[in-house]
Amino acid sequence: MGQKERHSHSKSNCNCDKNQCGGHNNGSSFHNGGGHHRESNLNELSLPLILDKNPRDFTREDFLHLIEYLDIKQLNFHYNGLDGQLKELKIPVNSLEYADLVLAQGERIDGSSIFKGVIDTSKSDLYIVPIYRFAFLSPFEKNTLSFMCTFLDRDGGLTEASPDNVLLKAHQDFKKQTKLELNALGELEFYLLYDKETNRFPNTPQNAYHQTTPFSKKGHIINHMMKIISSLTCAVKYSHAEVGFIPEVNSIYPEINGKVAEQFEIEFLPRPIYDMGVYLNLSKWIIKNVAYLYGANVTFTPKLQEGMAGTGLHIHLELKKDGKNIMVDPKTKVLSKEARHMIVGLCSKAKSLTAFGNTVASSYMRLVPHQEAPTRICWSEQNRSALIRVPLGWGDLLSANLADLVNNSVDKNFQNKPKKEAKKEAKNKKTDKKIKEQKNSDENDNFKNNSRQTIEIRSPDGSANINLLLAGISVAIREGMSDPYAEDTANKLHVVGNIFNNEELKNSLDTLPVNCLESANVLKDDRAIYEKHGIFPTKMIDYTINKLRQEIDPTEDQKYKHSSKEEQLEIFSKVLHKDFHK
Repeated sequence: MGQKERHSHSKSNCNCDKNQCGGHNNGSSFHNGGGHHRESNLNELSLPLILDKNPRDFTREDFLHLIEYLDIKQLNFHYNGLDGQLKELKIPVNSLEYADLVLAQGERIDGSSIFKGVIDTSKSDLYIVPIYRFAFLSPFEKNTLSFMCTFLDRDGGLTEASPDNVLLKAHQDFKKQTKLELNALGELEFYLLYDKETNRFPNTPQNAYHQTTPFSKKGHIINHMMKIISSLTCAVKYSHAEVGFIPEVNSIYPEINGKVAEQFEIEFLPRPIYDMGVYLNLSKWIIKNVAYLYGANVTFTPKLQEGMAGTGLHIHLELKKDGKNIMVDPKTKVLSKEARHMIVGLCSKAKSLTAFGNTVASSYMRLVPHQEAPTRICWSEQNRSALIRVPLGWGDLLSANLADLVNNSVDKNFQNKPKKEAKKEAKNKKTDKKIKEQKNSDENDNFKNNSRQTIEIRSPDGSANINLLLAGISVAIREGMSDPYAEDTANKLHVVGNIFNNEELKNSLDTLPVNCLESANVLKDDRAIYEKHGIFPTKMIDYTINKLRQEIDPTEDQKYKHSSKEEQLEIFSKVLHKDFHK
């Protein structure tokens, strides 16, 4: 593998949807936590670029060549534990023969320690096996080749106790039952915490959305995070500053007390729902590691401070058939029947989905009115107070080049004309030969007659067990697709406008659980749906219910209500910050 070959890259071999690759990032400044920087070319991290292959075509032989060519000294096997955190097994490369053996057969581990409470000690031995298409060069350890892994039992079957296998089963079952493809994208929101450095250009609490430097102080750290995630997944849509900004965090925990907290978001492109589970879990790990390198802290906890924006994990979803988005009816230009069934499935299981997506006491301090977080079960277009939001799509402008509308395809008076007249003129203007050729060219096939419409479920937060949440979402949508009454239900649950401004409407809608205990009880009632077709093992549901029941919110206790303000502040801080490292 020569130097020239190593740096050859074509979009067809990248892990991107067709024509969605924007290339890979050229470089970044690494900080090693000790005050020293080193320049690292992030192209060096991209295995599709290095191997000039689609990740789905990676082979064991490819990795053996990499080990020799890049002088790989260590293999890291990563997986997700029941706590949602990324774990690892470090394997030294003693020889090519040993690396070949491990890459082919995996390793043996103690499953009863990894999945305590779900797997029986009598069946504790498991195989941890690398998934080749989720291989990556570690951005944090030199000469290290890493893999996202899964688990097999003694007979070579998927281990039920592994959350990623629950998601894989749900993903496969959905395709089997519906003959459709389910894609997802996540919005990873988080707070970055750091010591105050200056009083210049102060940011404003609850007003930091899309803020730029010099008001936002840590954009360079976010750039670093985004570049690594983009290089390893090729699935990043964009990043930006979010609403939340806390000038000084109040906490009983010295680690975060007095810190400045800026909220950010990294949003992804739609990918198969199983792949999105891998990318979101991997990205949370990358975000934490990059923050650590810069001497900063980061949290995905649902609520960091009372009165400030909480941290959600909004999930956008799309249905595809034969590779094409079917969320919009091509004739009526409104949501398709399939999309409406999808919404009904999510609404019908919204309460029990909180068991996977809202797993700690502070989750329910985020689900309050007027904070762009849902409390009632309904759906609406472009409405952030609804549980299910149908975001702005391209509709009649689906095959239009909007940049062309803004620039050269209409006369310069476009912006001064009535909206309908301008759209009509832009749509009917066919005399410009250049525009005709552009619309018919192959380079624009990626947006021509290919909808980008999604729907968004807004209840999950940063405490979610991502794999179980996405598996639960798959199950809920599967049920909605076969619901004979879905059309009527969709009409009943559809709302217009902010529901919190309409008391009668608000009171007519069902509510989400208000605490972990309610969530546990609803999951108990709905468990048969999730266990159907063997997707969620019985012990996984039992484990989830028990964990939720252990989450006690002391602010609901009578003692809290009769405590002093100082005592209440201490109790409240414990509830909010005990899950800081989720």
